[in-house]
Amino acid sequence: MEPIVIQNYINGEFYPTEEYIDSVDPATLEIVSKVPRSKAEEVDKAVKSAEAAFESWSILPPSKRAQFIFKIADLIDANLERLALLESRDQGKTVGAARMIDIPRAAENFRFFAKVISNPESERTTLSQNARGTPFTAISSTNRVPVGVAGLISPWNLPLYLLSWKIGPALAFGNTCVCKPSEMTSTTAFELCKLMVEAGLPAGVCNMVFGYGHEAGEALVLHPDVPLISFTGSTAIGARIMEKTAPMVKKVSLELGGKNPAIIFEDADINAAAAGCARSSFTNQGEVCLCTERIYVHESVYDEFMQKFIAEARKFTVGDPRNPATRCGALCGKPHYDKVISYFEYAKEKGFVVYGHGKNNLELPENVAKGLFVHPTICTNVPEDDKMVTEEIFGPVTVVNTFSSEAEAIQKANATKYGLCATVWSQDLSRVQRVPRKIKAATVWVNCWLIRDLHMPFGGMKTSGVGRESAVESMEFFTEQQTICSLFDPRSSS
Repeated sequence: MEPIVIQNYINGEFYPTEEYIDSVDPATLEIVSKVPRSKAEEVDKAVKSAEAAFESWSILPPSKRAQFIFKIADLIDANLERLALLESRDQGKTVGAARMIDIPRAAENFRFFAKVISNPESERTTLSQNARGTPFTAISSTNRVPVGVAGLISPWNLPLYLLSWKIGPALAFGNTCVCKPSEMTSTTAFELCKLMVEAGLPAGVCNMVFGYGHEAGEALVLHPDVPLISFTGSTAIGARIMEKTAPMVKKVSLELGGKNPAIIFEDADINAAAAGCARSSFTNQGEVCLCTERIYVHESVYDEFMQKFIAEARKFTVGDPRNPATRCGALCGKPHYDKVISYFEYAKEKGFVVYGHGKNNLELPENVAKGLFVHPTICTNVPEDDKMVTEEIFGPVTVVNTFSSEAEAIQKANATKYGLCATVWSQDLSRVQRVPRKIKAATVWVNCWLIRDLHMPFGGMKTSGVGRESAVESMEFFTEQQTICSLFDPRSSS
């Protein structure tokens, strides 16, 4: 399969560039695509295009905007198989996960926000018979108006899934946008541009500029004509964006890192908890910000849980991502792979590893023998101040420690700078109402993981993020509230 030569998408046209970045398939190390290495000039051109399109797009009736967005969703569904294969080759995830989760959810993201604006409730009007200080009648109305050009920067772990979660609301609420996908996983973003053309989306409404974060991404963040930035990625980069944009007083939404805990109480369904924690630890090779990296088990059920947890972990077979039997694909990118392996080697040297063998003894088929694969890894008896417990690994590595009381479990769960999500496993109805409210995490799942109602706010506490996303929260971010007060003299009416 020849590498796909990706082009920037600006003002409804595709443009080549002078320099390209090689993007490789993590499973085979073959070049998947040639990604434009865009600079500030291309970003500026895209922003100008988005600015020019804003006036007409922002005043288009919501029902008309929804028609375009519904069409994009339908075209994603129609191209499911192709997009799933490209996502797998680009990112390293299993094609099954891309087919069942990533691509359908991308379509649903667009469809969800199209439905939201199809039933708008954004205007409030009040009538004051005695406007203060005058004999006149005042009519005040409050409505929401689009902000302008949105800068949307998405990560490499769920490429189309998370990019669509930004583009959908940005366009739905009347903004235009310039997107900067990860240079490591740009292929499905490029394919999305083609679908936008097919959907008839007006030129300039959505623009795509590819390249490195420190070049194209930084140019987008610092552009004076981009009043709002939505970013998903690491806490370190998110902090830099806040620092850079603070003097410019931009609206910023940041979805950042996590070191998510799970708590298994003595009255939990241990079979369900073991299966659920294996899924939350090793799904997508652990490359999901919501994955579990710390598991706290009541000491009375620790042995039973570990036996069943390891048995569940064994079901996450490592291998060719295009093989339907594979549940763990390759890690995305050599630097990230090296980082995860370094944590494994450290844990092994310290004697923490009870299951997993890193990059060794994987028995990979020849076509992926050189790929970036890591065996699911379980560590235990790790000191709470050790880096295995405190630092985000973002790979298929988790730590299991014990607790003896509810208070201790909550204290350990909260002993982190992050606050993205947590899971609680218990059959005690009083406990499952009480404990989640004491955990400092923006989302807490009880006896489940990664069940998402898109109407519910999503984001992070502490260093896991700034702002929330959902129907209402995304509307608040992608619009500004405007109050109009009109004064009338009733004596002049005929």
